[in-house]
Amino acid sequence: MKAIGYREAGAIERQDSLEDIELSRPVPTGRDILVQVEAISVNPADTKIRKGVNADSGQWKILGWDAVGKVVEAGPDVKNFEIGDEVFYAGSLIRPGANSQFHLVDERIVGKKPTTLSNAEAAALPLTAITAWEMLFDRLDIGKPVPGAANAIVIIGGAGGVGSIAIQLVRALTDVTVIATASRPETQEWVKALGAHHVIDHSKPIAEQVAALGIGAPAFVFSTTETHRHLKEIIELIAPQGRFGLIDDPESLDVVGFKRKAASIHWELMFTRSIFETADIGEQGKLLNEVSRLVDEGKIRTTVTETLSPINAANLKTAHAAIESGKTKGKVVLEGF
Repeated sequence: MKAIGYREAGAIERQDSLEDIELSRPVPTGRDILVQVEAISVNPADTKIRKGVNADSGQWKILGWDAVGKVVEAGPDVKNFEIGDEVFYAGSLIRPGANSQFHLVDERIVGKKPTTLSNAEAAALPLTAITAWEMLFDRLDIGKPVPGAANAIVIIGGAGGVGSIAIQLVRALTDVTVIATASRPETQEWVKALGAHHVIDHSKPIAEQVAALGIGAPAFVFSTTETHRHLKEIIELIAPQGRFGLIDDPESLDVVGFKRKAASIHWELMFTRSIFETADIGEQGKLLNEVSRLVDEGKIRTTVTETLSPINAANLKTAHAAIESGKTKGKVVLEGF
């Protein structure tokens, strides 16, 4: 089968940073399903791993943690899917990724593809939707008010992949006011179109802009990027007893400033359930099915903004470079081998 991989970590400009290769078609066992991959999307996780993690000796490292495709084989213990089902999912960080024609994935972290979306449109959603959902509802618990705080959330990096779906989930499922950050005219328009009540510029002091809205100190802050740059502002703007969550990887994070406000701090990694096969691993499949329902009911929409075809090393390099530029909005997707 066709796949895209690499052996040695490094910069995307290297000729061998990503290569077209041939691999054996895998065989499902246990609760794995084998998916014929039709579309994939690229996330910051792909670029970070490609830059920093070598393949095992003599092996290829296969990236890709967003996929849409059709079930073509199933392990003997599979309960939720049948041959021919169209599915979408993000996979597991400790298994080979989905940048291949056929991909094995545990059925418990897989959802039914939205029927109203194309393969490319659906591929933009799984990883970001799981990340946003788990942060909003499992970590920050935004359905539970903070006494005396404004029932509002600041989403830093609102135009990125996770921010783009987080805005929509908050609007579709809660009455929480959304304050999203974006620094360029095109990204500010994007987050407005997705449903943000207020848009502020994260290239300027955030706390001052939030205070100027006149709604009070927000109960929740969700930082998707550049947390270390904004930390003092976050500490200043968040309400006493507020809840703060982040998903990026600052080299260090001095959280002492949160103590005075008794704010809780939550770090989200959507791969935790699949890495540790937690007792609630099946919640990811359930939430993806709920996302699929919300899409098909017209309550949320895809966040794809660019589609490349076919799925090959050249186009994947283009997508990685775009992600590394830090200037993308929404998601970049590749479709068709």
